Amino acid sequence: MVRTLRAEARAGRVLPFVMTYDGQLVGQLTMSGVTYGSLRGAHIGYWIDQAFAGRGVTPTAVALACDHAYSVLGLHRIEIAMRPENQASRRVVEKLGFRFEGTRPAFLHIDGEWRDHLVYALHQEEAPEGVMARLQRPPAG
Repeated sequence: MVRTLRAEARAGRVLPFVMTYDGQLVGQLTMSGVTYGSLRGAHIGYWIDQAFAGRGVTPTAVALACDHAYSVLGLHRIEIAMRPENQASRRVVEKLGFRFEGTRPAFLHIDGEWRDHLVYALHQEEAPEGVMARLQRPPAG
């Protein structure tokens, strides 16, 4: 698996990142399926150690990865899919302003079964100020 990930990264189709907190490895974010041409998009997946969830690490990592994808890679669309019961991931994408696009039945094979996933997406022009700036903006109210 590591060999495949490295080969995909060298080819520019995958960007693997680590998430750290106070210098400690606490999670991973992977931008995969990087596609140019008429799509210019990618998928983001991530995980974080439960002990560090809720500290803003994941939203910050996703925001930084999106800004890199839009400004450096020239991508237009970022998509994030998650299992319906994953409330923490839903909070991440909603906090960053991703749009809910629908449910993909039997989307990924996980734990021995095909699992449904909710799909969220964000286009570059939906966050012209950048996704990190959006995250740092004070809440309206």
